[in-house]
Amino acid sequence: MKKEIWEWTKAIIIAVVLAFFLRSYVFATSIVEGTSMDPTLHNGERVIFNKAIYLFDEPSRGDIVIIQHPNKNYVKRVIGLPNETVQVKNGVLYINGNEVDQGFLPPNQRNETSDFGPEKVPANHYFVMGDNRDISKDSRNGLGYIHEDDIIGRSEIVIYPFDQVSLTR
Repeated sequence: MKKEIWEWTKAIIIAVVLAFFLRSYVFATSIVEGTSMDPTLHNGERVIFNKAIYLFDEPSRGDIVIIQHPNKNYVKRVIGLPNETVQVKNGVLYINGNEVDQGFLPPNQRNETSDFGPEKVPANHYFVMGDNRDISKDSRNGLGYIHEDDIIGRSEIVIYPFDQVSLTR
């Protein structure tokens, strides 16, 4: 009996340490606040984000990232990479003068982005926008360019509400 209790105690301690490690360094959750990422993510959804991914890789265009900001965290989509020139003209997104397909947006929203730029993204920074471009606080109007150290993870999956569970790509 004593040996069985010790085995259970070890298993529980290992599980708690492993959960703490995963929660602290690999995965965490965030709640989407507001409608700036509609229709991809909705107000009140809870997402799991990968905190370790950018230790081994750089953010890519189209990634949905969690941004650490002094007042709160933001969920936005990476649009411009370091040293790229970003412009929106007549609702069309251009990177370095080339039109970029925004397939992640529904067809009725692809040409609704107001004119912006051209502006060059500084080294070690990213240009981000919400998918609901008309109301999003993002690199165009309030957040500015996002330093690579302020991107704390990539959104991977919606876990709540349960009937909305899905990948966030």
